[in-house]
Amino acid sequence: MKKLAKVKFENNLKESIFKAVDLIGGFSQFVKKGEVVLLKTNFNTADPFPASSEPNFIKAVVELVYDCGAKIVMIGDSSTMSLNTRRVMEKLKIFDLEKMEQPPRIYVFEEREWTKKEIPEAKYLKKVLVTEFLERADRLILLPCLKTHSLAKFTGSLKLSVGFMKPIQRVSLHLSRLQEKLAELNKIIKPDLIIMDARKCFINKGPAQGEIREPNLILASDDRIAIDVEGMKIIQSFKGNSLKDINPWELPQIKRAVELDIGVKNEKEYQLMQ
Repeated sequence: MKKLAKVKFENNLKESIFKAVDLIGGFSQFVKKGEVVLLKTNFNTADPFPASSEPNFIKAVVELVYDCGAKIVMIGDSSTMSLNTRRVMEKLKIFDLEKMEQPPRIYVFEEREWTKKEIPEAKYLKKVLVTEFLERADRLILLPCLKTHSLAKFTGSLKLSVGFMKPIQRVSLHLSRLQEKLAELNKIIKPDLIIMDARKCFINKGPAQGEIREPNLILASDDRIAIDVEGMKIIQSFKGNSLKDINPWELPQIKRAVELDIGVKNEKEYQLMQ
């Protein structure tokens, strides 16, 4: 049975993240000494959290991963194709993290090479170009925010993987069957751990702007479907949310991910730890 942790953020961000991951086995279960770890952040735009990853959250995760003995921690992303990722990162002051005592290495995916991949069992997205960094890391940790999305309805850990794609390919991705395609993309993405920053969330619109609420939560799991379903339920708990009439398991991206055996198939297959 998979585990999913949901803890209240208290005064110390690093301690709250540690507690969430500890409930599902601890960081040492997901990161080993001497490994290279890639953190996939959310820098789609330079809009403030929860539209994009919050620097202090990233900093805390970097420290916790290094505490496990990681050799190198990499941070990487690629913004929406209409924006320059490096400039987005600069505006968000992400490169300030290079001043840490044990600094991460920060990469702009589109400044590096892309690798062509075929997606097994795909109906709608059969081939894709993804960043070379997926093959350069021993471990992958996804750091999604919690928010609604004007086109995909919801964006969490499954949708976060679109940032691995070469930007020009995202045009056709969004033209039709967006949710099914992003689920199929996840067939070739193999995260070891997901830590969702749900201190704030959008309950409508998104992904760059929306009505904000503050669940004040940190979620952790090694299962993308479980954490996304729970994330949707959190949004649905707020009055005025745009997901109120949707069964999370019937959302096309979740339904297709279940069909592809990307994660749990129902709520009986994961245990909520609080």
